[in-house]
Amino acid sequence: MKLIAAVDMRWAIGSRNNLLVQIPDDQKRFREITTGNVVVLGRRTLDGFPGGRPLKNRTNIILSRNPDYAVDNAVCLHSREELFAELQRYPSDEVYVIGGGKIYEMLEPYCDTAYITRIEFKYDADTWFPDLDEKENWEVVEESEEQSYFSLTYRYITYKNNAPLSIFPGKQ
Repeated sequence: MKLIAAVDMRWAIGSRNNLLVQIPDDQKRFREITTGNVVVLGRRTLDGFPGGRPLKNRTNIILSRNPDYAVDNAVCLHSREELFAELQRYPSDEVYVIGGGKIYEMLEPYCDTAYITRIEFKYDADTWFPDLDEKENWEVVEESEEQSYFSLTYRYITYKNNAPLSIFPGKQ
C-alpha cells in the first residue's frame, strides 16, 4: 500500500477542507500514478473533489463514521475493520491512500512507499500529514530536481518504509 500527498515545509496538507495549492504538474502526476488503481480516502476529502464525486478510472474506497453514508460509484465503509477487510481484496501495490489527515495517520504504518510532493512554502493549515522525516522506518530513496510553478518551488520525493505493518494475507 502506498501514500501519495502534496505537503508544505511543515507537512501540512490542507486548510478548510481544501488543498493548500493546486499545481498542474503535480495533479497530472497524481492522475498518472493513481489511475487504474484503488484510492482510499475519507469523506471530507471526497467532499473537496469537484462535485463531491469519486475519482474517475479508479476504485474509490471512502471511509466515513456515518453508517448511512453512501456514494454512487464508490465503496463506502464505516470502520477500520471494514476497511482492512475490503483492502484484502486488492493487490497491496495497487492501493493508494490519498487523504485526508486522519486517513493518512491511520494507514501510514501499513504503507511501504510514500510519493510526496514537497512544496517549499509554509501555509496556514489545519490538516497535516505524518512527518516521515521524524519516523525511524521511513527513508528517502529518490528525490527529483527542483520544480517550479510561478514563484513556488517543490520536489517529488519518494520514501520507503523499511518495516511496514501488514493487513494483507501472507505479507509482512
